[in-house]
Amino acid sequence: MSNVRRVYVEKKPAYAVHAKELLADIRGYLGIKTVDDVRVLVRYDVENISDETYKKALKTVFSEPPVDDIYEEEFSYDEADTVFSVEYLPGQFDQRADSAEQCVKLLNENEEPVIRTATTYVIKGELSEEDKKAITEHCINPVDSRETGFNKPETLVQTFDEPDDVKIFDGFKDMEEAPLKELYDSLDLAMTFKDFLHIQNYYKNEENRDPSMTEIRVFDTYWSDHCRHTTFSTELKNVEFEDGFYQKPIKDTYDKYLETFDELYNGRDDKFVCLMDIALLAMKKLKKEGKLADQEESDEINACSIVVPVEIDGKTEEWLVSFKNETHNHPTEIEPFGGAATCLGGAIRDPLSGRSYVYQAMRVTGAADPTAHIKDTMPGKLPQRKIVTESAHGYSSYGNQIGLATGLVDEVYHPNYVAKRLEIGAVMGAAPRRAVKRLNSDPGDIIVLLGGRTGRDGCGGATGSSKAHTTESLDTCGAEVQKGNAPTERKLQRLFRREEVSALIKKCNDFGAGGVSVAIGELADGLQIDLDKVPKKYAGLDGTELAISESQERMAVVLDPKDVDQFMKYAEEENLEATKVAVVTEEPRLVISWRGKEVVNVSRAFLDTNGAHQENDV
Repeated sequence: MSNVRRVYVEKKPAYAVHAKELLADIRGYLGIKTVDDVRVLVRYDVENISDETYKKALKTVFSEPPVDDIYEEEFSYDEADTVFSVEYLPGQFDQRADSAEQCVKLLNENEEPVIRTATTYVIKGELSEEDKKAITEHCINPVDSRETGFNKPETLVQTFDEPDDVKIFDGFKDMEEAPLKELYDSLDLAMTFKDFLHIQNYYKNEENRDPSMTEIRVFDTYWSDHCRHTTFSTELKNVEFEDGFYQKPIKDTYDKYLETFDELYNGRDDKFVCLMDIALLAMKKLKKEGKLADQEESDEINACSIVVPVEIDGKTEEWLVSFKNETHNHPTEIEPFGGAATCLGGAIRDPLSGRSYVYQAMRVTGAADPTAHIKDTMPGKLPQRKIVTESAHGYSSYGNQIGLATGLVDEVYHPNYVAKRLEIGAVMGAAPRRAVKRLNSDPGDIIVLLGGRTGRDGCGGATGSSKAHTTESLDTCGAEVQKGNAPTERKLQRLFRREEVSALIKKCNDFGAGGVSVAIGELADGLQIDLDKVPKKYAGLDGTELAISESQERMAVVLDPKDVDQFMKYAEEENLEATKVAVVTEEPRLVISWRGKEVVNVSRAFLDTNGAHQENDV
């Protein structure tokens, strides 16, 4: 007999906003006029909970009696109704279930409840098989969700197979070009084949060994467009300007850029024309002329900060004002809610890792026509209406939970956004300058992983967002989608606002793109990282997944060994998990171990090449 209890919760008719919206969508957008009514119920499966705690949770955690109806084990519906349930894919973060577990533990801290959730839809009316298929496809995004049956599981406790050791690519360093190209194609990498040859040359001539799967994935992540801006750093050669109305002002501006380039880089052979240099050269010229004296400079680059004199209670003091924007075009395209939510969360994380409190945001997006008929949707894409509405919900959900004011929301509609959406979140933050230290990482320093646990959500997000989007993307990119956990980031905000905590932090990096390998890897030239110490959401993760997973709301903090215990106490006060996972070393190499074996051991100098030099005619 199953020990799992099942609960269905449904909004009372006057409060069933989601059900009414779905009914309007089915009738209007999908054009299915035969639907008479829609019901939406949240399903909770609960295990490891006592009778007393369960009874309390029914009307305090799972439901709100004034607005909800609650059904235990099953609910009634007509035989003619179309009924189906939807759950998150395994490995996807379910915030509702996570929050429910935390709330139930408040009722009894000695219990360890396990909770899973799903959403059950009841559609009333005469439907053809084609109608049913259209409705389920409207309700289920295969990137993060799937249809689930009604049979109650025997247990919610998951068992995971022990992962295999990390694979070594035997014979890699001596491979001929044809089989090497075949291997490259099979790995679905974001890097170019030129980068792959660059790696082979390194292992053959410097390491004299074959690489591990983790090393290849780490290089692919480090050198991805998302982490290292490969496209913007590609050398532009043979630049030509096509005829057109704006040819003269564009060409004149480019010629002015070349003049400034020659002026600033006279005698240097390490500089070349690229989009990144074009974007930054005006700032470099202003800086040389002494016009950017208020810019904060340090090796810790989280967000752009300027030094501003602020008058508080009649006394002037220096504050850091930080600016950051984040684009999440790819994840929002394939999973609108999570993509837009983590766009805002990611923008917040950068100034937050710089110990700034983020207080203001704006959202600028671009979409094709959201009123277009669903039948006109481009193959392999979600409908524009679905993307537009779900991403708006995702952004506002994260912003409301973390308590952030968004002063500007602007959406630009243009047919060219039909291939890939534009999703930008931009934020401002501030902190008193006295509370922020910008120090170097010294050998012996300890790196603490702070915040959320690591899961498969976000594996390959940096490389995924650096690849072209194809008709198969909705089916293959599920693991790349990240689910935000705003309450955890709010805890990080509270912790970092305490000056006594901020004063202990020598250096910090957020776990945006790249996971452990990049977030910790960027903090020092020499590192020894122990993946066995990284807290996991569930068992079964292998060394590669632990190294590159981008699970959200985590920080890597560099601490002097004498300050570690005190920092851990502060983290515990904010109910944040903190774990010592790495140590700074003298030798400039990135070394990552798992199960007591090294799965990555590469030189910092090679990692910092950012791959093979790329060139392009434009």
